[in-house]
Amino acid sequence: MEKGGGVVHLVLQQTCHWNHFRYNESRTFQYLKCSTEKKPVAFQDHYRAIFKDLNELLQLGDDNKQDVVEECELPLIDLSKLKNGNKNDVANCTAAIAKASSEFGFFQVLNHGISHELLGEMKEEQKKLFELPFEKKATSKLLNDFYRWGTPSATSLNQFSWSEAFHCPLSDISLKNHSATSSSHFLREVMEKVAGAMLELARTLARVLAEDLGYPGDGFTENCNKSTCFLRLNRYPRCPFSPEVFGLQPHTDSDYLTILYQDEVGGLQLMKDNKWVAVKPNSDALIVNIGDLFQAWSNDIYKSVEHKVMANGKMERYSMAFFLCPSYDSTIGSCKQPSIYNSFTFGDFRKQVQQDVLKTGKKIGLPRFLIT
Repeated sequence: MEKGGGVVHLVLQQTCHWNHFRYNESRTFQYLKCSTEKKPVAFQDHYRAIFKDLNELLQLGDDNKQDVVEECELPLIDLSKLKNGNKNDVANCTAAIAKASSEFGFFQVLNHGISHELLGEMKEEQKKLFELPFEKKATSKLLNDFYRWGTPSATSLNQFSWSEAFHCPLSDISLKNHSATSSSHFLREVMEKVAGAMLELARTLARVLAEDLGYPGDGFTENCNKSTCFLRLNRYPRCPFSPEVFGLQPHTDSDYLTILYQDEVGGLQLMKDNKWVAVKPNSDALIVNIGDLFQAWSNDIYKSVEHKVMANGKMERYSMAFFLCPSYDSTIGSCKQPSIYNSFTFGDFRKQVQQDVLKTGKKIGLPRFLIT
């Protein structure tokens, strides 16, 4: 986001992160801890249009309530059966993963091999990271300058994401190029452990799904490595005008599959049977969802499902996501014929997504590559 002068009626007043949203004609919303430093940071000019109806949103008050959404429990799969079970256990576990991937596009996994202690350390380091002053996160090249917040391309409220994140390639997390005395040393150490464990888990799940469709699983993820995959640390601050703003706008993931670790706050929703359903948090499980590349490769057998995060007016939310991606020059073709999609490289796919977001304000994704 660019820095600039004040914005009429709406000023983003930076203390610790986005510590105040100050609405000069109405009231002040404080949703983070304050510090003594207060430097105003304004929205980019085009954000004025996005929030032009803020008067009305704020005046609605308690009448501005979010629609009630049905809560669901995702399929829960015990992965210990893959490693320690007999042949029948392995077959049943494989079938459960494939079924959930085709019917839901989302599922939860237990006994996934990543300790609660490590995930707890990651959450604590993540909180410390986001508690740093905004200017330090935005300008000091923490984690190699992969900090982002809001949605720079947004032109309306429904395109805006009320969140901040560090979106890091796994290769840039490595401690090799950083001093042991660096302020981010322990953070990187924990991130590197988590990323390595999630990469191994993601490869295992991808192998299982590929083999279930008759494809040699060992070669499926050979182009997915630390230089191509990403770890994203998310924070969703309390939002004073929830539910008019998304924590993360509706989208599908541009990868093979995603592994999500989230706190107990909730807010994740997915599209099921043409309606939004809320995912019930489970502190013992990781969430896995199919990405666009797996849907294209499987010829629509596995489903990349639209999902979103709702902003929360009372509590902040933390999550961490791992994205299993191939190299940009990897060709994605369907494993079955006749193919529904034209073949494309991952680089071409990302380029098309970025162009569509700039032109239309939203991702179009796989429909761009349908064979007509």
